[in-house]
Amino acid sequence: MSGGWWCDGVRWPGQTPELGWSRGGDRRVSVLAYGAGIGFRALGERHCVGARGNVCPLGAVVPGRSTGGRCAECARLDRAHSVAADTMADDPRTYRVYLAWFGPGMVKVGITGEERGAARLREQGAVVFSWLGRGPLMAARRTEEVLRAALGVPDRIAYARKRAVRGRLPGAEERTAEVAELYARVARLEEGGRPESLEWLPLEVVDQAEIFGIDRAPAPVRAVRELVDGGVVAGRLVAAAGPDLHLAVDGVGVVVLDTRLITGWDLAAVPAEAGSDVRVPLIDIGGGGVQGGLF
Repeated sequence: MSGGWWCDGVRWPGQTPELGWSRGGDRRVSVLAYGAGIGFRALGERHCVGARGNVCPLGAVVPGRSTGGRCAECARLDRAHSVAADTMADDPRTYRVYLAWFGPGMVKVGITGEERGAARLREQGAVVFSWLGRGPLMAARRTEEVLRAALGVPDRIAYARKRAVRGRLPGAEERTAEVAELYARVARLEEGGRPESLEWLPLEVVDQAEIFGIDRAPAPVRAVRELVDGGVVAGRLVAAAGPDLHLAVDGVGVVVLDTRLITGWDLAAVPAEAGSDVRVPLIDIGGGGVQGGLF
């Protein structure tokens, strides 16, 4: 995709990942299929993607390693209108509280709008999850905070940590058992710690490893650190989780491309087997040093 179209990153409206594209007020999507080839060449400079569907008024250039893809002002505006900012106390929608599992001992509690279903869990790359309760925004938010403190879990987990364990997860039974045990711990908490306006939901563990393709793909070995002008990333899509595309690259192995790094670039399509002498820096999965480029 080129000709002024900018990538908006991976979306998960259903159980199949899509790449979103924008050009001014126009929107398009490319449905992704495991086994298919994907290739991009970055062109020019990377620009701010704007906020809340609006174009950045400054047309600001942003760093290649920024996963937000926004200038400081647009990032502030985007954050100010998010649920996480707690500025929407009168929101009439129903929200759900969830328990998300990304790997052994790697768990978080969060909330999402009920109308979105499990899209938020797929966007985060949650391998396993279970709903905990449903109700108004502020009741869901208070429950989230209570359960987070009671379970001793963080409010967010870095994607680098998720990638580090994604290729060596325990089996489905063990994953399900860990989430079920955590659900039982939550259920044993003093009921007074949950707002009365929150409806408690029964245990229903959902495993998304098959949706992501990570149960049958080789483990990723490296990740793209940033794109550069003229840099190429290309390979065969073998898995996807959250914003990450797992690309099998000849002579390298499976490389993770965090699509938050390609937002704001003008991208030209290249064949999946394309070679290039432009070096796109890679970093070892698990926090190793920077490696040579893809090609």
